[in-house]
Amino acid sequence: MMAGVPAETAFGPLVGRSEEIRRLADLIGLQGEPGGGVLLGGDAGVGKSRLIAELGVRAENAGWRVLVGHCLDFGDSALPYLPFSEAFGALAAADAGIANSLVEASPAIARLLPAHRLLAVPAETGEPTEPAALFDSVSAALTELGRNSPLLLVVEDVHWADRSTRELLTFLFTRQIRSPVAVIASYRSDELHRSHPVRPTLTEWARLTTVTRLELGPLDDLEMRTLIEALHPEPLPEGEVQHLVERAEGNPFFIEELLAATESGGGRLPANLADLMLVRLDHLGDETRLAVRAVSVVGRRAAHDLLSRGSGLDEAVLDRALREAVEANILVTAGDDGYAFRHALLAEAVYQDLLPGERVRLHAAYARALSSHEVAGTAAELARHARASHDLVTAVTASIQAGDEAMAVGGPDEAARHYELALELLADRDVAAAVAVAGGGLDRVGLAVRASAATAAAGHLFRAIALAEDQLGALPDDASPLDRARLLNALVSVALVTDSKLDILALTTEAIRLVSSEPPGALHAEVFAAHARANADRARDDEAVRWAGEALNMAGKLGLPDVAADAATTLARLDKRAGDPDAAEAALIQAVAHARSASEVTAELRGLLNLGGLYYELGRLPEALKVYGETWQRAKEAGRPWAPYGLDARAMTAIVAHVTGDWQLAVDTLDVSGESPPGFAEALLGAIGLEVAAGRGDSSALDLAPRLRPWWQHDGLITIISGAGIIDLLGQRGEVAEARAVHDEVVVSAAELWRNMEFQARIRLGALLLGQLASAAANAGLAERAELTRWGDEVAAAVRNRPVRRPGRGRRSLSGRRLGPESDAWLARVTAEHGRLRWLAGVDPPPVEELLRSWRAAVMGFERFGHVYETARSRVRLAAVLRATGKVAEAGEQMATARAVAMRLGAEPLLAELRSLGTTERASPRASVSRPHLPLTPREGEVLALVAAGRSNREIALQLFISAKTVSVHVSNILAKLDAAGRTEAVAIARRRGLLTDSTSRDA
Repeated sequence: MMAGVPAETAFGPLVGRSEEIRRLADLIGLQGEPGGGVLLGGDAGVGKSRLIAELGVRAENAGWRVLVGHCLDFGDSALPYLPFSEAFGALAAADAGIANSLVEASPAIARLLPAHRLLAVPAETGEPTEPAALFDSVSAALTELGRNSPLLLVVEDVHWADRSTRELLTFLFTRQIRSPVAVIASYRSDELHRSHPVRPTLTEWARLTTVTRLELGPLDDLEMRTLIEALHPEPLPEGEVQHLVERAEGNPFFIEELLAATESGGGRLPANLADLMLVRLDHLGDETRLAVRAVSVVGRRAAHDLLSRGSGLDEAVLDRALREAVEANILVTAGDDGYAFRHALLAEAVYQDLLPGERVRLHAAYARALSSHEVAGTAAELARHARASHDLVTAVTASIQAGDEAMAVGGPDEAARHYELALELLADRDVAAAVAVAGGGLDRVGLAVRASAATAAAGHLFRAIALAEDQLGALPDDASPLDRARLLNALVSVALVTDSKLDILALTTEAIRLVSSEPPGALHAEVFAAHARANADRARDDEAVRWAGEALNMAGKLGLPDVAADAATTLARLDKRAGDPDAAEAALIQAVAHARSASEVTAELRGLLNLGGLYYELGRLPEALKVYGETWQRAKEAGRPWAPYGLDARAMTAIVAHVTGDWQLAVDTLDVSGESPPGFAEALLGAIGLEVAAGRGDSSALDLAPRLRPWWQHDGLITIISGAGIIDLLGQRGEVAEARAVHDEVVVSAAELWRNMEFQARIRLGALLLGQLASAAANAGLAERAELTRWGDEVAAAVRNRPVRRPGRGRRSLSGRRLGPESDAWLARVTAEHGRLRWLAGVDPPPVEELLRSWRAAVMGFERFGHVYETARSRVRLAAVLRATGKVAEAGEQMATARAVAMRLGAEPLLAELRSLGTTERASPRASVSRPHLPLTPREGEVLALVAAGRSNREIALQLFISAKTVSVHVSNILAKLDAAGRTEAVAIARRRGLLTDSTSRDA
């Protein structure tokens, strides 16, 4: 019998599905090489569990071991890794020797065994198990089991899986298990609405080469009739059979329920499935209905001990009632000590049909049984029952314990929910007072600090800030200075890694004052380290050095490696700012090593992120990419993929990949399919993806803009990167006025966040906008050219006339007083694009040699920094000037190099710009005028486009760096070739022949 699965008799007959069972058997290697993963989907009741049960029987008959675990819908009280606890618990019950050997080999497995997750068992005081260790232990255990005999692991109903379970499944699906182990995960397709957190996870799993997705569809009419005959051997009237088939719509469970209701003589069938299920209950005895209702309050599965203590029925009556429910196929036996509903929808229907009073009484009875330890249960279960029964004191303490347990196994999302529920209940003064009386020493401030930390670790940074602020505001006037300082420190610790508009220096200054009269302790060291970072962000370097030194000294005395590593990282940043990058690099490497040796993950991640930032600013991009990738990987191993530093490292990995020309790596890094990112993380990664899309000319990416814009008031990096992509995409569509508006909005938003208008990224934004203005000017009319030039002059002046510096705030700012190679390149680009704008607009164009110098400087700047795409884009624009001035060979070289890059990257806008330059052959000013209807030369095409834009011969001459007389010759050639009497007619003919389009010219 399969461990964790009800007896085979609990399932109805298997009708049809021969192809599906054969396919499943092949996919897990039942008759071949065992292994692989299968995602089995289908609507509720379509037969997934029945199919898996049949496969399990066949697997066991073939000598396999089968383990099964179920995900349950606990709502806010999710228990991390529940299906794995069930599966390993069933294994331990069936074969304690094997289970003990697995625990000896992989101790972390013990954390998952049900005996270690009960309220009656004191919490272990050791270090929390990191997800990476837990994942490795599970993988090792499955590997060991598979060595003895092929293993099939089944995880049912993953649409209810908590995030920790999903991440562990992802680990198993992506890891090569070196023994014959197959994994099947089932889910309800009809549950997966568009915003369901499991939906993208399934998509990601399905992309893996070792995983196959199999959708179980409805049975056809013939199979449904066969099923009816199997379930009801006595003939039914044809009309009734047809009605059953139509109503069931191919769903085996529906047909079973409909038949059961028909057999019970319940009269007219209800219109929906829930009512249909409840019809079956109407024909049970009163005691049986009470028992079924009691089971529904527990959940789909209920232990017999819990039912006996909470249902209100004595043992004999309960036994009779449960037997009747089992015989009526309302319930099935689950393991040796429990019962489960035949289908989860039945449990939901029964629960929702309860009267409020019934529901509260049953929840209260279960809460009493669990809290007294009369029966086994988890803190999450107790919290759920206590809340539903309005026992708020018990709900608070159980929620806190559930949160602690979730954090211990690396489930910050679940922990944050539990902690927040406890804080929400404690907001009621009566509840808080009752908890204080009952619990004695509840540390509400400590709970708030843990809640904020868990929320931040789950990636909900701004929620963590709001939570800490709310708790600060709720502190009573007579709160101790240390309590206020603890909350301030919790608030600052998150605010320092965001672009919060809080005055962090003022907050840390107040915290310093609050702790100054107290004996030195860990809080002092943490506050000193935070104060150092706040001073560094305000460019108060002397104060930053002082307080970082104080923190480092105190951390050494008190044995606080995390604070020591944090302070050392701040000092290293200050070394970089002081112009000593070598010292900064050495200090950061040492800080990372110390944090790693002390297992202080947060400090390690911060040090690594800053080391990557140092390499990036110095233009050492391969090293930056390596360190960022290492940081991201370390964050994932620690179960903190969305937490500060880990998310930043992922974002920077994509940014550096984009810069170095590995756009596929960037796209892969940004892909969150199969994951459940917080809104902020999804926005940040989406912003970077928008920039890649702009390079490829994918204007559909603009659809993402409305979802990113709300984040502009919260995060500068999202603002800058998405704004840059939007400017380019709008410019590519010819919407330069809109691009200018976005530029101005981005500048204002970032300036408000960073409290200065001279941030470095403004150079880049200005250069991008100037480039789009110049491209538009090439085909604009006279009035529009003047307007574009005026806009460009304003943008260039705003960049050149301000002492642009790095932002002084935010987790991504490594502040400094000198521009790095990236900003140097963009500054050269501003000069070049401004000159190009005036050249193409024909408004006070710069001397050609000056224009060439500026574009060569832009090419060299980006080449030195290592920005592959922007180097190529600068080469194309340099080539345009070279070509116009007769330097054909050099122009050809630049174009060939740029074309190779554009082809490799799939940079369609750049390829289009290259196509607009045509060949590198110089047009002859003495082209024949006696051959009408001949193709235009590239130079004639340029002249014609400018004629169509309303340019005079003199303006065309200025723009193309040729004489007015040569322009006149070109115009004569064009008229002859088009057989046109004048310029206006030539333009009209050219349009009809497709020689001119709106993308190449605009009427004046």
